[in-house]
Amino acid sequence: MKVIVCGPVAYGNIQRIKELQSFLRQNGFKVVDQFQRGMDYSDVKDFRDKRELAVSIVKNDLYNIKNCDVMVAICDQPSFGTAVEIYYAKKLGKKIVVFSEKSVASPWPIAFSDYIVKSREELVKVLSEII
Repeated sequence: MKVIVCGPVAYGNIQRIKELQSFLRQNGFKVVDQFQRGMDYSDVKDFRDKRELAVSIVKNDLYNIKNCDVMVAICDQPSFGTAVEIYYAKKLGKKIVVFSEKSVASPWPIAFSDYIVKSREELVKVLSEII
């Protein structure tokens, strides 16, 4: 089973995604890394003049979502990208696990999720059950 971790990337949040990827690998899960091959764009503050880069990033993310089995979506703050990724994954029939250690102020990720977890331990338990 391949797992992809999605969440807000800007404003230093990419580190949270990478930490959760590492945690899941350490717990025996096969994790898709959408940031390999130079796809780390966390330093870009404005995409308005970077359409080619934006298209490349989106194509990469959609490809990786298509080729995973489960999405773990970090949903403790709003993110355009994460919202679209959840929708796309759900339309493909992927399992969606919303992960947030904080309150989730939007109904959207909850409505599209198959599982909702509040801790890393709970995440490991749910992913283990999905297998």
